[in-house]
Amino acid sequence: MLNITTFLDANSKRLDKDVLYNPTTGNKYNSGEILSIVSEIGRELKELDIEKGDRILIYLKNSEEYLFSLFAIWRIGAIAIPTNRIMTAKELEYIISDSNAELMITDSDAENIVDIKTYIPQNITNFKNCEILPAENTDWDDLCQLQYTSGTTGKPKGAMLTHGNYFTAIHNECDVLTLKQDDVYLGIYPMAHVGLSWSISALRAAAYYILMEQFNIDDYLELCKTEKVTVLTGMPPVIHSLTTMDARKNLKTVREIVSGGGPLHKKIWKDFHQTYQIPIINAYGLSETIVIGTGTVIRPEDYWEADRFESVGHPVCFSEVKIVDEQDSSIIMPPYEQGEIALRGPAVAKGYWGNSEKTKASFLDDGWFLTGDVGYLDEDNRLFITDRKKDMIVMSGWKIYPTEVEEVLIKYPKVKEIAIFSINDCHRGEIPVAAVVWENEADDEGLISFARENLSRYKVPRKIFASDELPRVNGWKLLRRELRKMFKI
Repeated sequence: MLNITTFLDANSKRLDKDVLYNPTTGNKYNSGEILSIVSEIGRELKELDIEKGDRILIYLKNSEEYLFSLFAIWRIGAIAIPTNRIMTAKELEYIISDSNAELMITDSDAENIVDIKTYIPQNITNFKNCEILPAENTDWDDLCQLQYTSGTTGKPKGAMLTHGNYFTAIHNECDVLTLKQDDVYLGIYPMAHVGLSWSISALRAAAYYILMEQFNIDDYLELCKTEKVTVLTGMPPVIHSLTTMDARKNLKTVREIVSGGGPLHKKIWKDFHQTYQIPIINAYGLSETIVIGTGTVIRPEDYWEADRFESVGHPVCFSEVKIVDEQDSSIIMPPYEQGEIALRGPAVAKGYWGNSEKTKASFLDDGWFLTGDVGYLDEDNRLFITDRKKDMIVMSGWKIYPTEVEEVLIKYPKVKEIAIFSINDCHRGEIPVAAVVWENEADDEGLISFARENLSRYKVPRKIFASDELPRVNGWKLLRRELRKMFKI
């Protein structure tokens, strides 16, 4: 048996200390209280006829209710589908239909946004002393989560993650961060993303996890100072913001900061390093590998050697990495030769839910996963990411797939053709923009309004460029890279 929530049982028996604090609500919880609340939510889900293997969608704001609902779903052997609260009804409807979800956990503000049975976790602090619900008997390969990640086809794919995948990810993250009971961990990653696994790892280690519901740089720095944070989560825009100020007094207890979700530009990394002398844990992984469950990382022990400020390091425990030819994955590329990054290890997902074609294309029979990212290995087997085989845009850690956005915006009546591409942004890494061939006259404001009505906020193009035609190969294959040259970006 392996049910990933049983670490709560172990910690509740041996420890009596607060392990979770939400500054927004002021609520604090120890491991036993978390286990009790998770048990009661799980019990209520079972009373709604939820059984092992059922899919349950979570549509909540970042909160302890989100985290406890996730644990409760795992506890009873059901399958969680985390979604972001900024998703539109149309985006949710696709995921509900594709997964055949049985129920949505949400709040009263979004109870009727889609047509599905709902459950609202309320007054959870009253559950702190409820009877413990035994964990459902689940195995290593039993699914616990469908992590929906878009693709170049524009339709999201559900990566099938298991209890064993999460066991590996938590082990590796505890190892990479050397998490201990006296650590204070400040988490800013969205609950809907597998990046939440860093926070779960902090709870596994019985560190003190501070849950930020919404990121604000002033609150972030104040919490670092008042709570004496030792392990800090960040991402390229956050690290960039820190280089524009002197926050050394606030960060004096911080021994490491995590970066991920997008490329960290060399200059920003170097500026941060020179100002703060805090090692950056620069990690590489994907939804399909639960971040660094199977992936690579550059850690403090090799940080000083790797003074290139651009590597994502070596494979973590149990993981393998290789570079293969982009057209033929059986060909392994030599050091410094670019190709597609392939990963193999026990945190690689089982495949894509209900999508055998795309599973076969990315998840090879010998266990290797083709990431769609392009990079190379140096002579020390250190990984460098240089490009993307896919057209994905990463803005502040948010992943944006151009085809998905284009399929929505082409429906705007005044648009004849549209192409979504990225431009560099010092703060966010990249931002999405659009090149539009208009039917008649341009209507930038109308298109942006239409985008805001039909897309999550982060997917809305930040700029509109008018074009007489879009660059294509033989009149059909769009050349996104040429768009930057066309507009001299």
